[in-house]
Amino acid sequence: MTTQPRILAIITARGGSKRLVGKNTRPLAGKPLLDWTVDAARQCKASLHNVVLSTDDEAIAAAGRACGAEVPFMRPLELATDTAGSLEVVQHAVRFIEQRDGVAMDWILLLQPTSPLRTRADIDAAIALAQQGGCDSVISVTDMPAHPVFAKRIDVEGLVQPFGDKVPEGIRRQDATPPAYIYNGAIYLTRRDILMEQNSFYGARTRAYIMPPERSVDIDTQFDFQLAELLLADSITNR
Repeated sequence: MTTQPRILAIITARGGSKRLVGKNTRPLAGKPLLDWTVDAARQCKASLHNVVLSTDDEAIAAAGRACGAEVPFMRPLELATDTAGSLEVVQHAVRFIEQRDGVAMDWILLLQPTSPLRTRADIDAAIALAQQGGCDSVISVTDMPAHPVFAKRIDVEGLVQPFGDKVPEGIRRQDATPPAYIYNGAIYLTRRDILMEQNSFYGARTRAYIMPPERSVDIDTQFDFQLAELLLADSITNR
């Protein structure tokens, strides 16, 4: 019998957002932004050891508990600054849960609340890709809004120049190859040894989980928030 890997889901939500004040608890399509990620993770609980919220903010912690996340600690102050990296925050949570529960994890799943359109199906699909073996991590990606071959730079004279190799004039967007993708911030699923021993979310072999643009909104600005609200309202209306 194949043993199911032990996967710890960690949701990171720091207080003190400067671009969007109170972002993680701000109402989005009828419930706090954080709820969308907690709900998606909890729907996958059969595949997960636990769903843990790491935060330094009491209001975020209360919101997380209210929607079903476990908040077993408040994030240390040194990991709650503007310069604290996600890697150190996630490693702290892993150490805490492993010591408390007396078990070692196999995979770590980082879910950021700024990706509210990520679904249970997306998480399940990423886990399935990891279980195929042969990779250190599974990271979600989406199509780049514009292919890199069309990127331009402006020189010292203010003139437009190719950013890289010159592209034949008149090339159509659909003719640009190979397809180009960008990390969308929704899913980072990493082997425990890569995360804890190599200090990386990626490792040498990263498998891509491709998500469509309409589920890839990463909320950083007011525009992102409004776009997510429109997309969520549309998906709820058309269920």
